[in-house]
Amino acid sequence: MITVSNVSVQFGKRVLFNDVNLKFTHGNCYGIIGANGAGKSTFLRAISGDLDPTTGSITLGPGERLSVLSQDHFKWDAFTVMDTAMMGHSVLWDIMKQREALYAKEDFTDEDGLKVSELEEKFAELDGWNAESDAASLLSGLGIKEDKHYVLVGDLSGKEKVRVMLAQALYGNPDNLLLDEPTNDLDMETVMWLEEYLSNFEHTVLVVSHDRHFLDAVSTHTVDIDFGKINQFAGNYSFWYESSQLALRQQQNQRAKADEKRKELEEFIRRFSANVAKSKQTTSRKKMLEKLNVDEIKPSSRKYPGIIFTPDREPGNQILEVSGLSKKKRKKERCCSVMSTSM
Repeated sequence: MITVSNVSVQFGKRVLFNDVNLKFTHGNCYGIIGANGAGKSTFLRAISGDLDPTTGSITLGPGERLSVLSQDHFKWDAFTVMDTAMMGHSVLWDIMKQREALYAKEDFTDEDGLKVSELEEKFAELDGWNAESDAASLLSGLGIKEDKHYVLVGDLSGKEKVRVMLAQALYGNPDNLLLDEPTNDLDMETVMWLEEYLSNFEHTVLVVSHDRHFLDAVSTHTVDIDFGKINQFAGNYSFWYESSQLALRQQQNQRAKADEKRKELEEFIRRFSANVAKSKQTTSRKKMLEKLNVDEIKPSSRKYPGIIFTPDREPGNQILEVSGLSKKKRKKERCCSVMSTSM
């Protein structure tokens, strides 16, 4: 769980967002959207601790672990692919390194023995005996084959490094997961693998992506950064977009009454809730939709480009009309051909 309390981020006179109070809870995936420069990546950096907010505080649940998709693809060049993936669980990795150092000592003391005993207990609690096999499974699922698991990250291509960074972020089943543009440089097969993985992920996920299909596939909630505020809505990107467009149409229609707006939005919510495909997302979305205040849905400030074709004339209602058409089967007739030759 991630709790954001009275957070604001300001650079000079420019305020990205102000007075943000949100709670991201266990079992949900939050798709973060907003215009370029709105502060999506900055918000993730504030949560990860990479950036101090101007005001407010961000806290995790007691004892919870946070994992972040690294954006530095050169930081791990001197490490093997396998080690880089396992470094995603920093607590387990630290225990592994301490064990190795103690077992390598020539003058092993009784005190070292006690320390090793403590480390072995923690190592077992964190399922350390399956550490390499779990990392190998993630790497293979993300398209990094076994013959590259023990090569240096620096020897990989840029697209392969992206997959190793993803494996590192996912490794060890973190309590809270932050993903900034995780589908960049992934092929369709790997994107589908990631969609399936996140759809079954049981902890808290915050993901920034420009891939609308991906957000629709994985998100249980949408977090919109707009108007200098950050608002959370139940449902995936398509639900948020349709709701925003509906609110915009109603705002433009000055004659629309408040009760008509409520009725139309509530009907839209009921239809959306009935069409939710993934069982994990269904319960969460329905509960949130039941509590949703339709008056909170506001038109987005963003403009969506489109290509509009205007016909020269109005199309007719009938494209083709046929009447009295019949067909009879003709009898097969024999025919012969005569070849004539001339001298």
